[in-house]
Amino acid sequence: MHLLVAITSHGFGHAAQVAPVVNALRQRLPSLQVSVLGSLPESFLRERIDGDFVLIPEMPDFGLLMNSAFDIDFTASADAYAQLHRNWDARVGQEKQRLEALAPDLILADIPYLTLAAARSAGIPALALCSLNWADIYRWYFSQRPESAPVLEQMEEAYKSARAFLCPEPSMPMPFLENRVAIGPIAKTGNCAREALRDRLDVGADEALILVAPGGVKARFPMESWPRARHIRWLVAESWRVTHPDVIPIERSGWGFTDLIASCDAVLGKCGYGTVTECVVNRTPLMYIERPDWPEEQSLVEWLDAHSAGVPVSPQRLRSGEFGDLVRRARSLSVQGCVADGAGQAAKFLEEQLLRAVRCPQ
Repeated sequence: MHLLVAITSHGFGHAAQVAPVVNALRQRLPSLQVSVLGSLPESFLRERIDGDFVLIPEMPDFGLLMNSAFDIDFTASADAYAQLHRNWDARVGQEKQRLEALAPDLILADIPYLTLAAARSAGIPALALCSLNWADIYRWYFSQRPESAPVLEQMEEAYKSARAFLCPEPSMPMPFLENRVAIGPIAKTGNCAREALRDRLDVGADEALILVAPGGVKARFPMESWPRARHIRWLVAESWRVTHPDVIPIERSGWGFTDLIASCDAVLGKCGYGTVTECVVNRTPLMYIERPDWPEEQSLVEWLDAHSAGVPVSPQRLRSGEFGDLVRRARSLSVQGCVADGAGQAAKFLEEQLLRAVRCPQ
């Protein structure tokens, strides 16, 4: 059996979301052949996806074009969608040829809708999985543009063509989809060893250890200008080359990222699906940078609040570096964790679809 996984290239979050599902499916079907269509770094994909797979290093969609982790290039994004849909039939035809050559038994898309449209044209069964979809994102930002009606119609039809759209908790509402299937949260559980981490990094018991994790889209906070904060230490990627006496390079720990989430006092980062769910599952507060213009934020923040796991950080605070009261608030929270059972539920669903596809090919 052959599964093709198509992953959007907008940040690392989509790959991080779908990888646990592929891993859980492989536990059920050890001989499963996996191909991955996506332009994310191969090293990241192989770190997240267990076992061997064939990588097709091409971009199945672009999501949104970004100037930074928090700054969307609205003009370039709208123009890119207009260009794609002016040539929609031709692009679907090209993608159909690719899928027919790969000949998978089932396609799983998180969440390239062009792949789903091509799968329908090729007669290959396909599923979607994501906490959001690009049709709703496009509608939020670009519905007033003159070309938006036909663009949205083609996007929605592509998502509706999937046998099912698996929506892990917490997801956007997605009211236009009648093929929604709700599943539990998808997140990786880390090993909590706070004292061992503090000993390794020489962090005092009275100091708060905060992991800085802005997400997969490239970003860098202006930490050099932040004032020294008594009793706060920051774990930051070495590639940022931050010169600040309170900063410790993440790489010095030698630990995996999710183990760091589970072992730090809080995380400072973007309010994205993977960061939100991994913080809640590992009972670690998230100091999230507010993005009121991002349409997914409401569902994520409501879920954080339901688990007593969120502390909002304004862009002004991020620039000033005045975090003392926010860190104290985060450390006072008693995060209500939950079980991340979505990957197993999705894997069971995929197994049933694969077996059906092999028994009854279209």
